[in-house]
Formats: sequence, structure tokens, C-alpha cells
Amino acid sequence: MSFSTRLTQLFATRHPILAGGLQWLADPVYVAAASRAGSLGFLTAASYADTPSLQDAIRRCRDLSDGHFGVNISMLPKLVEGERTGEVVQTIIAEKVPFVETSGRNPQAFLPALHDAGCKIIHKVPTIRHAVKAQSVGVDAVSIVGAECGGHPGMEMVGSFVQNALAARSLHIPFAVGGGIGHGSQIAAALAMGADGVVIGTRFLVAEEIWAAQAYKNRLVAMTETDTTLVLQSLRNTCRVMANQTTRIVQDLERQGADLATLMPHITGKLGRLAYETGDVSQGLLSAGQAVAFIDQIAPLAQIVAELVAQAEQAMARLNSLSVP
Repeated sequence: MSFSTRLTQLFATRHPILAGGLQWLADPVYVAAASRAGSLGFLTAASYADTPSLQDAIRRCRDLSDGHFGVNISMLPKLVEGERTGEVVQTIIAEKVPFVETSGRNPQAFLPALHDAGCKIIHKVPTIRHAVKAQSVGVDAVSIVGAECGGHPGMEMVGSFVQNALAARSLHIPFAVGGGIGHGSQIAAALAMGADGVVIGTRFLVAEEIWAAQAYKNRLVAMTETDTTLVLQSLRNTCRVMANQTTRIVQDLERQGADLATLMPHITGKLGRLAYETGDVSQGLLSAGQAVAFIDQIAPLAQIVAELVAQAEQAMARLNSLSVP
């Protein structure tokens, strides 16, 4: 089954599924696999330390996906000295990347150049008010992620079910909903509530195309919906991650009023990358959402997407069967 929504039309996909950017993990192999599976993947620009390495990754993505891919630009909430966002945008334009996923602060400053280059832009936000603002500055679509999501759900912590219904009455541009989505019935529910698609991250972490260590994926298979936890609220940068030794240390430090300098040795991204490489999941802040509950095996990404689509079809058929003439 293929779908036709405003999002599938915007991004030329068979299914209303976006494989959101994953720090360190969303590389060309994974992104291309998402494209072949009928969805759309985003290469994570922040995973690459300099422009040449990002250019190489973009070019490999193009070769592996026949040009059907996007790049994720994650911006800090406030502009800081040394930030590379402008440089990343220029690289995207020069490399003729067709799709861009932005997150963090308002992307307005970069929209004219990206649109002039023919890019379609979806901006990821944690609340409806942020979505309405993004709509007003001219993005092509938005994704709203609820409190269940892995990574950064914002400070308000509103669930995806509520976000979806609110977005349907507040937005006129295409929108996707994310956070806690790991079963096809949720895709059907999102579409029924007015969404044009969904964003999935956690459910795809066990794809064979993800390069991380087997032990890391095995831990994800064993996890339940209660095995994630929240950290960094004290920095107003809430993050939902896999509960482990590092999160317990960070939570204790936060309760003691620790500042960023004290927390930094425990929250540095280098620890997370090392955990992906070695499989030692006791260390690092490893983003994981409550949709981890739906993970039951390591499999090719195409198989995971096919299962999600089959589940969505079943849910839609059940809904139709409840209609009385």
C-alpha cells in the first residue's frame, strides 16, 4: 500500500514516514535505506566536524539514494560564536540537497537562500506555538514531537496525541507528528487526527543499517517503555534518554544544583558516540523515546517500515469496519 498525503507529495515518498536525523547514527547508509524503504531520511550535519567531511557524506548519500534524501540542521537555541549553521546551509545549497530538516531556533534567516536553491524545509518543534511561528515565517512543513520522544521534547512536555489534534486545528501547512511512535496503528491514528505523516527515530535504532554495536541494539530490544528517563531540565534543555549509570549521576548532580561546567564531563556527546562504538550502554546520554517498547528485533530498515505499513493498513481496515451505513 502507498499513501497520498500532503507530506508524501511534498517529499515524494510512498509512505508518510520521515526517518528523523539521529546524532552520530544517521549516516549515508541509513539515510539511503530509508529512501529505498519508501520514506525519507535525513543525514545529520552535526555528526560531521568540518565541511569536507559533510560534503563527502552528502555525495555518498546522493549516490546511494538516487538523490532522494535530506540533511538535518540542528541549531542551538541561541546563536553562539563558532556555530557552523551558515556554513552548513551554504554546503547544502552548493551540493543541491533537495530536502532540509531544521530544529532548534527559528530558521527564518536561512529560508530565502534555501528556497531560492529549490530546497523544501521541514522544521521540527516541541509545541504548537512553535509550529505556528515556523508556519508564519515560511517553512514548507513542520514536525511536532511530543513528550514521549527520544532526544529533546522541550520544556512543556505535552504528549504527541494532544499535539496532533491541536496541530490539525492550528496549522494550514503539512505537518508530521512524532514522539512515541513505533507501531503502525499510531500512524493510522495520526493520519485520522489530521497529520500528514509521522517522524520516527527510536523505532529505527535497531535497523541493520545503523552502524552502532550489536550490544547497544540488544539493549534496545530488551527495553520497555519505562526504561527511559529525563535529564537536563535544570539547563532548560530536557533530554529523554536510556536510563543508565550516567543518567543517575547527572540526575544526582542536577538535584545538587550543578552548573554546566560540572555536568559537561558526563553529558558530552563523545561519551554517547563511544557507547555506540563499543556497546557499553552504561555510559553516555543515549537518546531513546518511549517507542522503544515496540522494538522486538534487529532487522533491515525496509522490513521495519513494511511492518509499520502493514500495521497501519490493519488499523485502517478495523476503523472502516466500525462504520455503520
